[in-house]
Amino acid sequence: MRFFGPGGRGRSIQGLRMSEKATMETTLEDPLAPFSEPVRKWFTASFKGATPAQALGWESISSGADTLICAPTGSGKTLASFLWGIDRLSRLHHDIAAGAIPEPEPGVRLVYVSPLKALSYDIERNLRAPLRGIGLDISVGLRTGDTPQSERNRMRREPPEILITTPESLYLMISSGARDILTGVETVIVDEIHAVAATKRGTHLALTLERLEHLAREGGPRLQRIGLSATQRPLERIAGFLSGPGRECKVVDPGQRKELDLEIVVPVEDMTAPEADHDGSHDDGSADDAPIRSIWPAIYPELLAQVRAHTSTIVFVNNRRAAERLAQRLNDLDQETGEVESPNRTATEGSEPNGAVPAKARETEALPLARAHHGSLSHEERTEVEEQLKSGLIPCLVATSSLELGIDMGAVDLVVQVESPKSVARGLQRIGRAGHGLGETSKGRIFPKFRGDLLESAVVTRRMREGLIEETVIPVNPLDVLAQHLVSMAALDKWDTDEAYELVRRTTPFAELSLEQFDNVLDMLDGRYPSDRFAELRPRLVWDRTGKTIEGRKGARSLVVTNAGTIPDRGLYGVHLPDGRRVGELDEEMVYEARAGQVFLLGASSWRIQEITRDRVIVIPAPGVPGAIPFWKGDGIGRPAELGEAIGAFAREAVNADPAELEKSHDLDPRAARNLIAYLKDQQDATRVVPSDTTVVIERFRDEIGDWRLVVLSPWGGRVHAAWGLAIARKLRDEHGLEADAIHSDDGIAVHLPDADEPPAAELVLIEPDELEDLVVRELGSSALFGARFRENAARSLLLPRAYPGKRTPLWQQRLKAQSLLEVAQDFPRFPVILETYRECLQDVFDLPALDRLLRGIHSREISLVEVETQTASPFASSLLFDYVATYMYEGDTPNAERRATALSLDRELLRELLGQDELRELIDEDALAEVEASLQHLTENGKASDRDGLQQILRRLGDLSAEEAEARVAEGYSAASMLENLITERRAAKVRINGEERFIAAEDAGLFRDALGVSPPAGLPADFLAEREDPMVALLSRYARTHGPFPTAWPRERYGADPTPALKEMEAGGTVVRGEIRPGGTEREWCDAEVLRRVRRASLAHLRQEVEPADGAAYARFLASWQGIDRHRPLRKDARPGAGTDRLREILVPLQGVALTQSVWENDVLPRRLGSYSPTWLDELCTSGEVVWIGAGAVGRTDGRVALYFREDVRLAGPPPANVKLEKPEGEIHDAIRERLAAGPAFWLDLVGELDHPAEELHSALWDLAFAGEITNDSFAPLRAPRLRSVPTYEPGGRRFSRRRAATGPTVQGRWSLTEALFRNAPAAGPKLRAQAELMLERYGILTREMALAEGIPGGFSTLYPELSNLEVLGTARRGYFVEGLGGAQFALSGAVERLRALPAEENGPDGFTVLAATDPASPWGSTLPWPKLESGRKAARSAGAYVLARAGHPLLYVERGGKGILRLDPGLEGGELATALGTVAEEANAGRLGQLKIERFDGEPVLGSSFEQLLVAAGFSRQPRRLVAPA
Repeated sequence: MRFFGPGGRGRSIQGLRMSEKATMETTLEDPLAPFSEPVRKWFTASFKGATPAQALGWESISSGADTLICAPTGSGKTLASFLWGIDRLSRLHHDIAAGAIPEPEPGVRLVYVSPLKALSYDIERNLRAPLRGIGLDISVGLRTGDTPQSERNRMRREPPEILITTPESLYLMISSGARDILTGVETVIVDEIHAVAATKRGTHLALTLERLEHLAREGGPRLQRIGLSATQRPLERIAGFLSGPGRECKVVDPGQRKELDLEIVVPVEDMTAPEADHDGSHDDGSADDAPIRSIWPAIYPELLAQVRAHTSTIVFVNNRRAAERLAQRLNDLDQETGEVESPNRTATEGSEPNGAVPAKARETEALPLARAHHGSLSHEERTEVEEQLKSGLIPCLVATSSLELGIDMGAVDLVVQVESPKSVARGLQRIGRAGHGLGETSKGRIFPKFRGDLLESAVVTRRMREGLIEETVIPVNPLDVLAQHLVSMAALDKWDTDEAYELVRRTTPFAELSLEQFDNVLDMLDGRYPSDRFAELRPRLVWDRTGKTIEGRKGARSLVVTNAGTIPDRGLYGVHLPDGRRVGELDEEMVYEARAGQVFLLGASSWRIQEITRDRVIVIPAPGVPGAIPFWKGDGIGRPAELGEAIGAFAREAVNADPAELEKSHDLDPRAARNLIAYLKDQQDATRVVPSDTTVVIERFRDEIGDWRLVVLSPWGGRVHAAWGLAIARKLRDEHGLEADAIHSDDGIAVHLPDADEPPAAELVLIEPDELEDLVVRELGSSALFGARFRENAARSLLLPRAYPGKRTPLWQQRLKAQSLLEVAQDFPRFPVILETYRECLQDVFDLPALDRLLRGIHSREISLVEVETQTASPFASSLLFDYVATYMYEGDTPNAERRATALSLDRELLRELLGQDELRELIDEDALAEVEASLQHLTENGKASDRDGLQQILRRLGDLSAEEAEARVAEGYSAASMLENLITERRAAKVRINGEERFIAAEDAGLFRDALGVSPPAGLPADFLAEREDPMVALLSRYARTHGPFPTAWPRERYGADPTPALKEMEAGGTVVRGEIRPGGTEREWCDAEVLRRVRRASLAHLRQEVEPADGAAYARFLASWQGIDRHRPLRKDARPGAGTDRLREILVPLQGVALTQSVWENDVLPRRLGSYSPTWLDELCTSGEVVWIGAGAVGRTDGRVALYFREDVRLAGPPPANVKLEKPEGEIHDAIRERLAAGPAFWLDLVGELDHPAEELHSALWDLAFAGEITNDSFAPLRAPRLRSVPTYEPGGRRFSRRRAATGPTVQGRWSLTEALFRNAPAAGPKLRAQAELMLERYGILTREMALAEGIPGGFSTLYPELSNLEVLGTARRGYFVEGLGGAQFALSGAVERLRALPAEENGPDGFTVLAATDPASPWGSTLPWPKLESGRKAARSAGAYVLARAGHPLLYVERGGKGILRLDPGLEGGELATALGTVAEEANAGRLGQLKIERFDGEPVLGSSFEQLLVAAGFSRQPRRLVAPA
């Protein structure tokens, strides 16, 4: 293989140019005349003749001019662009072989750029035919993101003559050493240029081409650029984009148009009631029998029929989720009907040209009917799917835009578009996939999803036939793309800034870039911006303003390579097989909701998740298993304004049109035409007129919850409505003080007015055209759209680079970092990324000119404004709301305050609380503080400088350094003195005297130190460095605070020789620094930067977490009993005289507030075990005095229920019981009557009986329903002790009214009843309540884990308490760590609890006695925090009221079943003497009256009488009865 390169480039070009001049006179009669004989011979043998696009294209290309060829698919334009380059290479090879020119150096001569990797692979395969047919030994190389590193290295050693690549890969090549093989490039072909011209990706490519031109021009004349495009408007703009401003580019447009066979298909008679046509045989997977309101069940069988009627079909949808869903449903229907329409659908040996069996065919014998194809599938998966369609193995692909562009899909005879394609250009591109050959008719069928979609589809179809495509608009001056390229340029070479500026301006997007904007971007990349708050942004390059040069800093090349391109990083997870092969990718939020073992669809194949790692999902095939359909965010497509105007004009005329005429003029089937007319007439009936290009309708109606909705109905499209909606929101806020949601879609704007009593007026949405831009700009900065675009632009600008090369950065992390940057950047409107985000939103996302025209038309009354009030949403309004839900369900990029407070461990409120603590010094760990200070001061090994760039960055971060201080901050083996000398020579550092000492500062800070301290700057510094600074002392001390730990006032005073107090107080007032007793060992109050304090506190917490080794479950069980004071006061016999009293009861009730237990467990088990002795009168005394209240927490069976106890002063904050949110509200006439009576005030039972006309028994039952539902309570505990369901005696007068004999009321109903609602009135917000809940549970359990939160029924589980627990950790109240093995990873504990857990004696040295606990006692962890032991018998223990557990040393041994009728051994090894001792303890507890009477009938599930355990029980103290053993006797 022989190559030619730069060495012979001049002579070879000259020879070719002479040959070209000789052919210029050739006419189009022989379009092959310019070519050499071998090329003419091959072409003549292979084709009938040249197409018009080829004939005209070769005439222009052979002249050497830049050329844009515009022609439909199948016109041969790709071969037209390649063949001339192949011919030139052929002639050069001939000249080299003949010895006419010396053999030059190897290198690439022709570069082909494709926006799609799949298209690149397609072109590489298609080039084989001409190269082999002509007999040329020309090497072709393919370089994409999927190219292995070994292949890339081989390409550098052996460069191909023709390189096929993508825009991003070409950029990477010129940004690395691989650019050396590109210095001899003569021709660049950009295919499908229309797909990128209007995007930032196209701008990025334009700069890449200009840099390639600069690289290649050093060895000869400028390279020739050839662009291939589908029909665009205006073509001259695309040509200018290709060549650049001021350069000639010939446009070749043969005027060919594809013949179209189009029809819009509606498979139902009435799209508002599709169930009328649905027979139930093809449902949508719904599990219920509700009427089907979706049109999908009717679309599926129709699509299946279309696929079966054709050999090869592509179905296009507008998002990836729809592609997966539709492919799966078609396959399901195909299997249900059992028809096989293609003999090729069974894979057989040799079914592919090379005899290989496709991967899927090897896995399963029968291939599906349809496969999904979209950008989230891997290249291998997409290629396999494409080959299956081309070879006839499958008849259908369901695709997104991944198949729009010119990929050769073979003989596709039908394209189906589900839903409107949203633009004419996209519709032509997609339908053009069918009948790909020249002169063939493209057959397309469009299936609208709803009636508004039908209207748009009709207009798009008509405009497709007329060729009325939308205007292409090229982005102007996207500064984020410029920033990325400038870093890339400087990473490899030292550039003159004037030369770099001129290179950038030679591209169309940057032709009007001002020098000020260019310098502004360099300022940002150099790290110098007019605020020290940007100092943390690492500089990307070095800008010598005096020498007018830029060069890259250390790591710049790696930064460029790992963050290339403009496609935003959305944090997608890669999907891989266990052997590493890539299957595709999934959205981050879907992965967060997924679990190992779950099955999902990708490419219409089922995959089972094996493992989820940090950045990938490991899967295995799961053929035939139903799976979840993934979702991806951000798949929406908007409507251009000019299409919207056309839709409006059509709607105005079509409302009175004849359906038969519409069928012919707009390619509608009869049902589609009838539905469309009905849609427009329904709208006319609802709003009097149809929204159109000359009429905007303002519709008012109340939504389903009674709030007013004001809907602007307009056809002008989402780009217009998005801006209008922002302006409306700002106007409502400024003029009316309303926070209203103005949501938009392609069909209008809906404004939600939740607090409006009167119908909203149309003036609310009318904007003065002169105020439009101001309103939009002011509202835009706080919108979710701005946050999302700012994040993407900052990442493109290399300000938010990926943390690890080749690894994903989680989307939530990107959002958090971007939000932090945005909060600072918003104060500086000239910050380039802020400017670019505004520009992108105002120019690329919104269509302000169209909105301005619309508003001016309304104000001049050229466009009518019609107001109407409707009972329900009109048809157009319904379509708008449908579209809104589909588009914006997942919108939002700005974290809310709660999310930020969770992600950061310290917010402002918490900071103030923290500084209010006297013991703050004790919360700071000295070692942690030392570590943070060393890091801030660059004294750690990782923080030290190893080159002068690093040292200069340290100067910029720290400020001033003496020579000794600088020496301490460079790595071992390096000289700070030498680095400083070089920096001074380069004017990047300066030597000054501060407070009598010689120090070094960054040159950019000369003006700051002059204005703050009066330091004289050295001569020769640029004027920008000496600009006057605002608040210089504040700026100087802000940096000092950010780079030091807590410091007293004397420290900066001694360093700078000036009083820092006024500036520090100003900073304290602004919240940037705080003051308190912070430094351990300090004797006065110190100042500290707020963020530094956060960092120190986090480091201190980390040190504390490392100190505790986790304990096992048994140790935790012992700890819990000890922590809750079980048997701390040894219980007396039941008949002993009590002596603890109400004081001790108050003490033990504090942490037990909110625990829901039955009355018997409270009074027989929980309270006595903690008090030592207990009298019911104590609790009655606390209840009747009003100190304690009880709240029902759910019924247990028919005669009992759980209650929680609270102190009245705490109940508003701590109640009601968490699990009550799940209780059902009792419903009934009697329940309502009791509620109504008690709402008037508390009542005794006799009051209720006398005032309510209901039977006493029914009143009694309803009363307890309400009590256990938590709705009512009693001022006595006594009613809970009485049997529930016996008849209630009441006094019935008879004989003498005032007889002395009266019936007693009875304990079941004594006391006053009242509603609990009053107890919770004016309860605090959720935050303080969650804080109280967290504190209570910490007091109760000492150590709090995820399992405890679930056991207590906390709504939302542990995650709802986590933020408050984190706050308690920061305040020093709690500690986070891993204290108990086997429980949730995040655990919180009180410091005293940790110490007690550590102080527990080892198990073998601990107490040898037994502990008996009620199974539901909070001190019993089994069944809530710890699992019950698994029993071989299969019987299970449970946390049941009346059941007990006997444990020793934290190990559960015996379980006494509820009612005392059975005993289970929880430890199978408990036998012999140990079992006898344990049973003896159970008998003792029963005889002491602490367990009630035991009537043992079963032991381990078997009858006890006659078993081997009978004697053990009798010996332990049980007495025999005919059918059981009892204790006490």
